[in-house]
Amino acid sequence: MSTDNKKQSLIRYFLTLLILVLFTVSSGFLFLRIDLTQENKYTVSPSTSHLLNTLPDVVYVKVYLDGDLPPAYLKLQKEIRELLDEFHSIASDNIQFEIINPSEHTSEKEKFNFYKQLVKKGVLPVSISENQKEGVTQKIIFPGAIISYRGRELPANFLQSKMGAQTEEIINASIENVEYELTNAIRKLTRTSKQKVAFIEGHGEYGEIWVRDIHKAFEEYYDVSRIRLNHRLDALSGMNAIIIAGADSVFDEKDKFIIDQFAMKGGKILWLLDGVAADMDSLQKTPVMIGTAKELNLNDMLFRYGVRILPNLALDMQSAPIPMISGMLGNQPQRSLMNWNYFPLISPAEKHPIVRNLNAIRFQFVSGMDTIPVQGVKKTVLLKTSNYTKIQQTPARISLQMLRERENPARYNQTPAIVAVLLEGVFPSVFKNRLTEPIASNRTIGYKEQSAPCKMIVISDADVIRNQVSKANAQSFPLGYDRYSGLTFGNREFILNCMNYLLEEEGLISLRSREIKLRVLDKNLLSKHRQTISMINLSGPILLISAIGILLTILRRRRFEK
Repeated sequence: MSTDNKKQSLIRYFLTLLILVLFTVSSGFLFLRIDLTQENKYTVSPSTSHLLNTLPDVVYVKVYLDGDLPPAYLKLQKEIRELLDEFHSIASDNIQFEIINPSEHTSEKEKFNFYKQLVKKGVLPVSISENQKEGVTQKIIFPGAIISYRGRELPANFLQSKMGAQTEEIINASIENVEYELTNAIRKLTRTSKQKVAFIEGHGEYGEIWVRDIHKAFEEYYDVSRIRLNHRLDALSGMNAIIIAGADSVFDEKDKFIIDQFAMKGGKILWLLDGVAADMDSLQKTPVMIGTAKELNLNDMLFRYGVRILPNLALDMQSAPIPMISGMLGNQPQRSLMNWNYFPLISPAEKHPIVRNLNAIRFQFVSGMDTIPVQGVKKTVLLKTSNYTKIQQTPARISLQMLRERENPARYNQTPAIVAVLLEGVFPSVFKNRLTEPIASNRTIGYKEQSAPCKMIVISDADVIRNQVSKANAQSFPLGYDRYSGLTFGNREFILNCMNYLLEEEGLISLRSREIKLRVLDKNLLSKHRQTISMINLSGPILLISAIGILLTILRRRRFEK
């Protein structure tokens, strides 16, 4: 080889070495990852990116998931760290974070006090079991974070709960939810103004205690109040959305006019109405209850908007349990949980963002619905009962004795009942061609016979929004939590999604309903071919590198021969 060729080779060698050193050093300061997944698992959503790019000040995130963790939780920690790295690369110095081990305190007293502080701030602990030589040990971890901004702070809990799910599914669902939890907390901390939402009163709607939990949940996003219409034309002035939940008395025409004109001016409405008058309190006082059609004088309004609540009850074999006296032990009644088909558990099958990825939603004495063709109004079915449905027409005889009878699945063969519908578009006024000319043309009243672009959601069961209450101390339980079975259903997330969608928080919903496919190894196949797979994993990389080396040697030899 000539001297010039040797010099060129040395120059190329040192240049390559310099590039590798520079790349290695710069990689410690730069964050870069390329997303090759089908569902864009590692790509921050446009709404999150916009939020991070417009941060006016520093957001500080303290993640408390560190220390001696099981592999599944290490995977969750890795995803949180990488997502925060990406947040930092977008927002620069306006996103700062650290990963903290909450168990690093030396004394048990300090550790216990620190745990108490975290719980008080809203970071929820999780107890996990580990198999060790000395036996099974319990360990407490905190898969959550505290997000701080300008002296205020909010918790974010990453671990999701799914009924009957395996650990891999729970961790996967938690990974899906990390961006939502962080973004949601940052959004709430940095929001400068809130839209206005009101619960309507005056027609027997649920009182504050029955909607206390969802009221608190709404307050994190909106300015929430309770309003009694009292025939005041300006009663809903300034409101962006209203909720009509659990009404049990007739709406007169004046209040209907106020609600109708609120919709005509673009106001959003969440309707939660029962088609049949039936409740468990009445059934516990008498062995038999007769469910009758509930008359609220709203049928004409809903029909004009595109939906009709039917005077029937939808029973479903996929149902929630209720406590029943199953026997006596001495003079003490023994209670057991029995599935009550009047309380359908509806697992969302639709792909709409409002219901996608939600846990099963608990209904009570729900009615079916029909959709009505209305020009300019798009109807989207959000929820339906299962394929094991039975429809009971009113008057409906309801008795707890049914729990002791063996149900015949062949009788549950009717078409699934629609129980939640989204209506979008331009709505006609229910008072069109019904008003006198002086009223219709009165500028003070400002009557409109056609709406601005508007959205409504109609749910044919008011109990979906109602939380359970302890009669002993009037304590409200979280919405969706059943204190008898200890299960938590998806009611809270469903109602939140409904309101977020109505008020066009679609970026938030898309994060909450994000779906990442769970790609796990086939354990049976892995067990059957364990040795073969191990050999491939060990020898595959060595053979690949050897093949590349041989190929490069052959190509170099041919080049020098030429």
